[in-house]
Amino acid sequence: MTLTFRRFDLKLRHTWAIASDVTTGGKNFYPVVFVELEDGQGRRGVGEGAPSSRYKESTDTVIAFLRRVEASRLSFDDVAGSMAYLESVAPGNYPAKTAVNLALLDGAAKAARKSVCEFLNLGFTEGRHVTSLTIGIDRPEMVRQKVREAEDFPVLKVKLGSPDDRALFAAVREVAPHKPIRVDANEGWPKKEDALHRIEWLAAEGNVQFVEQPMPAASDPNDLAWLKARSPLPLFGDESYHHPSQAALAAECFHGVNVKLVKTTGLSGGLEALRAARQLGLKTMLGCMIESSVLISAAAHLAELTDYLDLDGNVLITNDPFRGVRTADGLMSFAGAPELFGLRVQSADGSGN
Repeated sequence: MTLTFRRFDLKLRHTWAIASDVTTGGKNFYPVVFVELEDGQGRRGVGEGAPSSRYKESTDTVIAFLRRVEASRLSFDDVAGSMAYLESVAPGNYPAKTAVNLALLDGAAKAARKSVCEFLNLGFTEGRHVTSLTIGIDRPEMVRQKVREAEDFPVLKVKLGSPDDRALFAAVREVAPHKPIRVDANEGWPKKEDALHRIEWLAAEGNVQFVEQPMPAASDPNDLAWLKARSPLPLFGDESYHHPSQAALAAECFHGVNVKLVKTTGLSGGLEALRAARQLGLKTMLGCMIESSVLISAAAHLAELTDYLDLDGNVLITNDPFRGVRTADGLMSFAGAPELFGLRVQSADGSGN
């Protein structure tokens, strides 16, 4: 087995900012790492790691981990054993492990002549799975422009958690007065009383589906449970939920969880995290970082285990080097995907090869 990898800067359509970016002005590009595995028998798999500074990750940490991996210890025929080996290399490093996990499952599914969801004993129902489109924190005039550009998406996800929350939300409603909205505060409301006040305001605004991670993940669980008991809107944990071992605590503090592949070591970990949450009666959502069609397509293969999807990372960029799951009017589809994993390399002129 050979393992190769490369950095790649995903270019954003608009400057991207969440609650933690308010003082820095946001990002115009998002660095990721692409991974490729090949076993010498014509079997090949691709993966992607999208590191987050929130977890002290970077492309440097991803590549440093990958350089320690002995490719000979990886196998498309033993994904579980390969992942056990990766865990022995070093703890953490979830984006790097995610990239390798995706490549392993991509190659294994292709070898079995199955789609990834079939390989995992899941399915994908065409015409059913709708993703929201995210509106990042910005000036009100830019928020209005972004909402106008998102006209074809039936559901919006709006980033809050800044001093301008009310003005930004008003800008969204000015353009889309009746569209369902999901709010993501990204840990932006540290005090439980303030968080409750803001959630009550959002509930009064109407047609808000739920609020994601209103308080920091490091908050006292008793405060999170206090907020859950009083919230007029469902609450979803994101930064608070990474692994199945956290499902019981998440059930005490939230009504649902947002699972991201890069937080869970990939499709294998994401599958376990979703199942653990569902077993405890939590609602489930698949989310993403800023990602290419590699990670977005991989996550879409788990869509049958979710109540909501927020898989728009590839829609928010302008230079996706892959083609995979397609999104039209918010509806995700693998129909006509050129490869079983749903990925095709896109050349510089935009043509597929």
